[in-house]
Amino acid sequence: MVTLLSARQWGEIMLNRRFSRLPAHLGIIPDGNRRWAQRHGLPKEAGYAKGVEAGAEFFKVCLELGLKEITFYGFTQDNTRRPPVQVRAFQQACVDAVRRLATQDCALRVIGNTRSPLFPRELLPFTTRRVCGRGLVRVNFLVNYGWLWDLSHAVDSHRAGAARRAGLLKAIASADVSRVDLIIRWGGRRRLSGFLPLQSVYADFYVIDDLWPDFRPEHVYEALRWYETQDVTLGG
Repeated sequence: MVTLLSARQWGEIMLNRRFSRLPAHLGIIPDGNRRWAQRHGLPKEAGYAKGVEAGAEFFKVCLELGLKEITFYGFTQDNTRRPPVQVRAFQQACVDAVRRLATQDCALRVIGNTRSPLFPRELLPFTTRRVCGRGLVRVNFLVNYGWLWDLSHAVDSHRAGAARRAGLLKAIASADVSRVDLIIRWGGRRRLSGFLPLQSVYADFYVIDDLWPDFRPEHVYEALRWYETQDVTLGG
């Protein structure tokens, strides 16, 4: 159960102290878009556009905090089994989100199975990392991503001998994504849902019960306050 401080309390914290330790790489699972829409009497697919607005606010918080790398979970290959109207809605939401990020100070890359017709063609130019503005935050955006698809690149490279030479982590599709320190999941679910399995093996995991479209900066501050208390040993 997450206990949120008031906006005034968080304002005092942010004015009077800095976080003693920030994650070098923050991953987010922005869940709950469909449930949010239903609670507001809207079709399920209507929640994704609201989620884009939440993502823009989230990025502002990350920029203000000085975070160095973040990964957004856009949609997975498994998600594409949903009704077509929902698939089209979250595809468009990812396109809109990436286009908005491209106007910010970030180094942006979209990662996902581009060979599938379900990958939005508009995002192909972003599948190689693009420096936008001052490139202050490294941003990875997972679109039509699948953990098996990601790892299968290492298998194919192994057959070709590349993985044996370079190592497994350098042979997967998401090879230029660093180890994740903290994952925040909105929507109350306690599962990883295939999020960057190799990079997340030692990630701390923080769950927020509020739905993603109801994002507030306090969500991130609470998670970071909790992260400060964790003993990061990486198994040692």
